[in-house]
Amino acid sequence: MSIRRSLEGYFQFQELGTNWRTETLAGLTTFLTMSYIIFVNPSILGDAGVPVKAAMAATCVSAAFGSLMMGIYARYPIALAPGMGLNAYFAYTVVLGMHVPWQTALGAVFLSGVVFLLLTLGGIRQLILSALPPELYASVAAGIGLFIALVGFQKSGIVVAHPKTLVALGNLRDPNALLAIFGLLAIAGLTVWRVRAAMLIGILATAAVGAAFGLVHWQPQSMKWTDFAATAGKLDVPAALRLGFLEIIFVFLFIDLFDNLGTLVGVAKKAGMLGPDNRIPRVGRILLTDASATIVGSLAGTSTVVSYIESAAGVVAGGRSGFTAVVIGLLFLVALLVAPIVGVIPPAATAPALIVVGSLMVSTVADIRWSDPVVALPAFLTMVSIPLTFSIATGIAFGLIAHTLLRVIRGEFRSVSWLVYVLTALFIARFVYLSS
Repeated sequence: MSIRRSLEGYFQFQELGTNWRTETLAGLTTFLTMSYIIFVNPSILGDAGVPVKAAMAATCVSAAFGSLMMGIYARYPIALAPGMGLNAYFAYTVVLGMHVPWQTALGAVFLSGVVFLLLTLGGIRQLILSALPPELYASVAAGIGLFIALVGFQKSGIVVAHPKTLVALGNLRDPNALLAIFGLLAIAGLTVWRVRAAMLIGILATAAVGAAFGLVHWQPQSMKWTDFAATAGKLDVPAALRLGFLEIIFVFLFIDLFDNLGTLVGVAKKAGMLGPDNRIPRVGRILLTDASATIVGSLAGTSTVVSYIESAAGVVAGGRSGFTAVVIGLLFLVALLVAPIVGVIPPAATAPALIVVGSLMVSTVADIRWSDPVVALPAFLTMVSIPLTFSIATGIAFGLIAHTLLRVIRGEFRSVSWLVYVLTALFIARFVYLSS
């Protein structure tokens, strides 16, 4: 048997109905939709005093490690990279707000990764995943769809912040908004004609049009491997231990846990990866991967590494096997050397792909029993609070609390597992703690 056939067998191409071309295009599509993290993460960490070039290298290395491990070990088309939101918490709350050195904050990230690893090896994270009510799976996927679409509208300038109404329609005469609208029509049109590479073609075509009209701003930056040394291994674990668990490490742990579980559930639901009883095969490997990636990321010099909701773009493009994630990981390694070229893809070119992916993910609402209020209300709260709070973890929290309370009110308290009660109490405690 040739190496090619062996790899096809390992990645289960035949069982999943996929091939090399589809998986490669899916990996490239996901990478392009999330490549902004290569530049955004270093800029955020740079505000906290982390050397920017080193942070860029750490971002690429941690994303490459996590994605390659996810593809080869867990065999799922899910990409990993330093998480948005958690990097802002790292920089603005912990380092700037609490006046904690960034080296100590990296130590806290490392410790949260170790705790993650222990929880996974002990089967606790898998137990939490299996305890989530089935109706929340579909609502999390739909909520992530709305979340992705909102990010796309925001990146394109079609939707903007407003001091009185929170959001408002942007300036549609702005060249970047017009470019995004062109991209949205291009991707939607190709999708209607069932072109498998619709996302990728649309992103590249939109970038080309943007370049033709002078909307692509290229800022070349030379990078050397020596730049990596400014953050690699600079974490301060003893100092992090002295900070106390509840102050910082617990927040990293809690938000990362449920953001990862939410992304996993949402992407797996859309890709049809769920087995009997909504179980995800090889879930232990997935959870070990993101725990390991967080540890490696902290050692490299970046904030918590998470599973990326943009993975849904690759899934919609046809990605089904771990080879999609392998392609993403390899592209992050290449990006380490050619980061300026990656920066040519403007936000207005990737935003339309996020909007289209969001629309496709919302289709999971059809799986929710809307006629039953005990199911419908928690599902609705989960679905809408994810985009409205910009947090997958918060969406799961609202949904799970509502699920537990409504079951108790209807006298079905015995149908709720002990772990769901524990999680509900922890979620309530989290809101009390964060509000204090």
